This record gives sequence, C-alpha cells and structure tokens, in this order.
Amino acid sequence: MDTSDLITALDRDGQLLAEAAARAGLDTPVPTCPEWRVRELVTHTGAVHRWAARIVGESLTEPIGLPAAPEGDGPELVEWFREGHRQLVKTLTTAEPDLRCWTFMPAPSPLSFWIRRQAHETAVHRVDAEAALDGGGASAAGSSSDSSAGFSPIDAEFAADGVEELLVKFHGGERSRVRTDTPRTLRVRATDSGAVWTVRLSDGPPRTERTAEGPADCELAGPVSDLYLALWNRLPLDALGSTGDASLARLWRERSVIG
Repeated sequence: MDTSDLITALDRDGQLLAEAAARAGLDTPVPTCPEWRVRELVTHTGAVHRWAARIVGESLTEPIGLPAAPEGDGPELVEWFREGHRQLVKTLTTAEPDLRCWTFMPAPSPLSFWIRRQAHETAVHRVDAEAALDGGGASAAGSSSDSSAGFSPIDAEFAADGVEELLVKFHGGERSRVRTDTPRTLRVRATDSGAVWTVRLSDGPPRTERTAEGPADCELAGPVSDLYLALWNRLPLDALGSTGDASLARLWRERSVIG
C-alpha cells in the first residue's frame, strides 16, 4: 500500500479516535480492551504517537521508553492526544525517504515501517474508542452477528495491508506464540477482495504466504474489514465464516494476542 495513503489513513483515524474518546468520556469502559477505560486508551495511543515521532524525528538508532502522559485529566488529555497525533503525522510526512532509525521488524525502509505500523496502531485503537462510544453493542466483542458495520469504514486495501502486517510480520517472528506440535495449516480468505493467505503452523514461528494453494485444516473467511478486526481481536472469530477444524481457530484466538 502506498505510504501516502497510509499517512492519510493515520491522519483520519487519529481524528476519529479523539472524537470518539471525547464523546464517550474518559471513564467509559472499552469493550474491546476489557482492562481499559477510555482514559487508558487515549494515554497509551498518545504515548505511542510521541514515542514514534521522536524516533523518526530525531533519527534514533536505539529503542527508547514511552513518554509519560500529562497529570491532567478531562478534555486536556484528549487535546494532549490530538497534539501528539498531529506531530506524528507531520513528522512522518516531512521525514526524508532515506531516514535511518531504529525499528522492531524488517521493512523496505525505516520510514515505511513507521508509517505502516502507526497507521494500523491508530486504526485498531480508533476501533476501540468507537466500541467504547457504542457502549459495547453490536460492534463490540459479542455475538456471531457482529461485523465491522458498527465502526467507521475501513478501506479494503488498508484492511488487507493490516492483515498482511499481522500475519507476515508480527507472527512471522520468534515472539509469536501461535505454535503447534503437529504441523497445521490455517487459511484466511477475504470474500470481497479475493485476497487469500495461507498460514503454516508448526513448533516454530508461523509462515504465511499470499496463496490459496494446497489443503487447509481450517479456513476463516469474511469481508476483508471483518478479517482485519477479527484477526486483531476486535471482533470475535465467530463473526467470520469458518470451515474445518474449529480447534485451530480457537488456537489462533487464544495465542495470537499482540502485547
């Protein structure tokens, strides 16, 4: 996906997150992150934005800690988030393409890594803010009738890019906990865009290919925006169509959470 389109998505989703958080109120529970209220959601995402902006803006080559949130509470916390989000968008937009800085996953370039990662970080947490605003209704982690229709629209190309990042980058690394003693194959199929991923599971890190070749033990299927939200644990897996061995879908659900 083009980096300019990812920055546009980052800009939009950050604004939507702030709007939803302000309307929901800082004390409102976040159904998609049961341990959080909106306050923690805003604080976390705002800190991540400032963290990424500093790494890119200062061309840091070593990791740093997340900055502290302001002591104030209420509207000023949402404004603190807005300021950090604007700074991140500006920093990523004006950074030199040949920037060299620290990253935590392989990518074509450090700048493309940070643009992509922050776009999807913000999109997923925007969904969290909208789930809080919705009050945990049809768009949150409830019944099998759930779908992404309750959230602001997610562009199909953007959603496919986020599925790709999750399956190939996050779960292609040694830290992935999605492992099986016996080799298994999970297929992920977008029923609207035609994108298909085949995830080969073993006692090592999963290996994902953009292919529909070969048999699969389990297949998860649905609109690509629903795949995006379900695989990022913002919709229940039973919001998707599933065929084959249901235990493999449960294994994914239980072990695929990204910390």
